[in-house]
Amino acid sequence: MFKNFLAEEDAIGTVEIILILVVLISLVIIFKEQLTTLVDKIFKTINDKATSI
Repeated sequence: MFKNFLAEEDAIGTVEIILILVVLISLVIIFKEQLTTLVDKIFKTINDKATSI
């Protein structure tokens, strides 16, 4: 089924996929500091909770 989806000519084109990837990568670059802060807080919370068990 997935191969048929990729083989269809009226499916999402390569240009659209590239544009979506560019937008996603741009968002990660723009919000890199906020994302790393969030991930650090999540892992800190996980480590704190794990030690209390």
